[in-house]
Amino acid sequence: MTSEFDLVIRGGTVVTASDTMQCDVGVRDGKIVALAANLPPGARDVDATGLLVLPGGIDSHVHIDQPNGPETVQADTFESGTLSAAFGGNTTVLPFALQQKGQSLRDAVRDYHAKADGECYVDYGFHLIVSDPTEQLLGQDLPALVQDGYTSFKVFMTYEDLRLDDRQILDVMSVAREQGALVMVHAENFDAIRFLTQKLENEGKTAPLYHGASRPAVVEREATHRAISLAELVDVPIMIVHVSGRESMEQIRWAQARGLKIYGETCPQYLVLTEADMDGADMEGAKFVCSPPPRDVASQEACWEGLETGVFQVFSSDHCPFRFREATGKMHPKARSSFRWVPNGIPGIETRLPILFSEGVTKGRISINRFVALTATNHARMYGLYPRKGTIAIGSDADIVLWDPARQVTLSQSLLHHGADYTPYEGFDVTGWPVTTILRGTIVVENGVLCGAKGGGTFLSRDLPEQAKPRAPAVF
Repeated sequence: MTSEFDLVIRGGTVVTASDTMQCDVGVRDGKIVALAANLPPGARDVDATGLLVLPGGIDSHVHIDQPNGPETVQADTFESGTLSAAFGGNTTVLPFALQQKGQSLRDAVRDYHAKADGECYVDYGFHLIVSDPTEQLLGQDLPALVQDGYTSFKVFMTYEDLRLDDRQILDVMSVAREQGALVMVHAENFDAIRFLTQKLENEGKTAPLYHGASRPAVVEREATHRAISLAELVDVPIMIVHVSGRESMEQIRWAQARGLKIYGETCPQYLVLTEADMDGADMEGAKFVCSPPPRDVASQEACWEGLETGVFQVFSSDHCPFRFREATGKMHPKARSSFRWVPNGIPGIETRLPILFSEGVTKGRISINRFVALTATNHARMYGLYPRKGTIAIGSDADIVLWDPARQVTLSQSLLHHGADYTPYEGFDVTGWPVTTILRGTIVVENGVLCGAKGGGTFLSRDLPEQAKPRAPAVF
C-alpha cells in the first residue's frame, strides 16, 4: 500500500514565528501537506520526540567564494560553505554576487552561477553588490536582473574598491524605488577610517587590536545616519547590515519611530565577542578582525536590546571566511605590517543558530518564536521568499530542522565543516543544537551524519520583498 506521505515527522514540538504546537508534519513532493496529530505512517517516519521542529534557518548575509583582491582568497567554495550551513541547521543561504570595478553586473551574476551550480547542499539565491553604477547598469542591467528574481542589492560606504559616493547611492536607491527592490547598506565612513588608519600607523599602532580603533562606533553611526537620510530623500526601504552597537541602533530606532522603512540586522560576533579578542599574541587577534569590529560589553547588551525589541528584523552570520595560517588568508605577508592588510571577515555560518539559541532562548532573553522569526521567517519576508521558505505551513517547502534544546556542545574547529582553519568561537559553550536538517523533504544531515548529496540545493529566483513596491521616480 502506498503511503500518502513521503515523510512524516512525528511527535515533536512544531514552532513558527507565531505559534507553538504539538503535531506531526506530513511531507509529499517536497512540500508540507499536513499538520495534525497522529498522522498515518509515511514512506519514512522520523521520530522527533523531545525535539523542536523548526523552519530551516535562512542565513541572508554570507560571503562565499567572493573575490577579495589579488593577495587573499576566501576559504569557502559553495560546496564547503553550504555543507557547513546544512550542519548548522540552515536550508537556505543568500550570498552575494559581487560586481568588480569595470565588470558588467550581468557578467558577475554569470560568474557566481558557474561557481555555485551543482555544488550546493542547500538552496541559495544571490544578492547583488553594485560597485560600478554605470548608466548601463542603472538603466538596463539592474532593472532587468530585479525582474529576473535578484530582488535585493548591496552598496558599500567603505572599502576602496567597493564604496559608492552619496550621489551614486542615490542613483542606486532610485532604481530600487522604481523596481521594488531592497537596498542593503554597509554603513561605515570611508574617509574617517582612512584618516584614523593613517594616524594609528604613524604612531606605530599596527597590531590587529587597532583595527577596532580605526573603525570606532562614530564612523558607523555617522554612515548609518547618512544612509537613512538618503533613503528618506528617495523614499525607499533599506536594510542596515551588521549593526555592532547602540549608536547605530539608535539611528535605526529613530528612523523607525518616524515611520521610515528602515530595517536592521546584527550578527553573532556583536553578541559574544569584544574588541579585546583582537589583542591576541602572535597575530592571533587577526582571527577576530571583521567590519564593523566587535566592540564592548555595553554594545553587546545594546544588540540584545535591539533583538528583543524589534529594532533588528534579522540575525545573520556575515560569514566571510579566511584561513588563518595561510599566506592567502589572515597571515598574508602584509598583515604583520599593519592591521589594514588583515582580511576583513570571520567564519560563522555553522555557529549562528546555536549561539543565538543558547544565549537567547536558553538564557531567557528571547522566546523560541522570536528565534524563529530572527533566523528564518523574517529573512524570507524581507527577501522575497515567503511563504515558500521560512515557516512550517501547508504548501511551504519542507525545509525543517530538528533541534535538541537540551544538548550541550562546546564549539570547536574540529566539529565544523567550513573551509576556514579556525573558528572565532573556539571553546564557547552552547545549549541547544541542530540534529537533523531537511531540505524540501530530503534529509541532508541526520544526527551529525551527512546524508544529502552535493547539488541537492537549487537556485532561488525571488519575489519582490513585501516591504518594497515598484513606484514612480521620486519628485523633488
